[in-house]
Amino acid sequence: MDPRSALILIAILSLVGFLVAFIGATPLINLLVKFKCWKKTVRSVAPDGSATPIFASLHKNNETKVPRMAGVLLSGSMLIVAFAAWGFSVFFPETPLAQFNFLNRSQTWIPFFTLMAASLLGLMDDLLVVGGFGNTEKGGGIKFRHRLLVVFLIGLVGSYWFHYKLGWDVMHVPLMGDIFIGWLYIPIFIAVIMGVFSSSVVDGLDGLAGGIFAILFATFAAIAFARGQYFLAAFCAVLVGTLLAFLWFNIPPAKFYMGEVGVLGLTTTLAVVAFFTNSVLLLPIAGIVLVIESGSVMIQLFSKKVFKRKVFLVAPYHHHLEAKGWPAHQVTMRLWLITAVACMITLVLALLDIIHI
Repeated sequence: MDPRSALILIAILSLVGFLVAFIGATPLINLLVKFKCWKKTVRSVAPDGSATPIFASLHKNNETKVPRMAGVLLSGSMLIVAFAAWGFSVFFPETPLAQFNFLNRSQTWIPFFTLMAASLLGLMDDLLVVGGFGNTEKGGGIKFRHRLLVVFLIGLVGSYWFHYKLGWDVMHVPLMGDIFIGWLYIPIFIAVIMGVFSSSVVDGLDGLAGGIFAILFATFAAIAFARGQYFLAAFCAVLVGTLLAFLWFNIPPAKFYMGEVGVLGLTTTLAVVAFFTNSVLLLPIAGIVLVIESGSVMIQLFSKKVFKRKVFLVAPYHHHLEAKGWPAHQVTMRLWLITAVACMITLVLALLDIIHI
């Protein structure tokens, strides 16, 4: 397929993703409200067991009565678009509709599997949270270590496919070239996917996570397209479309929250896409906000454990800014802007690397 035709197909698929998600959002909101799919209590205890009065005060008015699990909209819309496109290629193989199929063994099977598997884990966690199961003082749901174990298994399967099925055994260093790492590809892959998963704490303000991930996946769609990975670019573009539709209903005041079903799928899939585009070493630049968010939690826990004092008023970092008096919408938009600038830098570096190669 030539680049011009590919670009048109990718744009159409992104628009279709937006329309499917946009049309499905209102019925989903009504369903979630009908079954009262929201947190019944606000988390009052940190992972280390200490009290979180600042966190509780910041969330007392917007955690309850707003349904969770909006991430179903993202994975569900992707499922509908992907299988509709696949159906076209099966039942209308001789027509232009067949070209819309972006499910491809070498480019999109692993990202698609990762998105669905991690979203399923997140859905189970959300169902437990809204049902009031688990330690509600710590937020309820599946224990963090159990979620981490499942993400580890997802990473293990993905790394096995990359290394043994696709033959990946090098780490690409932008503007320098490939470094042979052999079997070390597997533990590095797992470590990255678990590290990006830890940034799921970014889902804490209306519109914050949706906007950040829309910018990130748009950036990696552009990188994939520049590398000639048109199927992967289409996959990312569909996600961007669904995220933009989600944002329509999630910007303040939010009609629903992404929940774990959304943020777990997006974080783990982002890591996989970064590997596919040889951009994993650029991911910390593009996802600088994700790094800050997860890093602030780690620093806070370490400081409280070792030095018996807090570095931030409250972690993750977006809540620290709130506690300092920043309005929630200001925090959200400024972190969007930081992500946009970081992604522009990432895209320039990626394009220079492609030209260099």
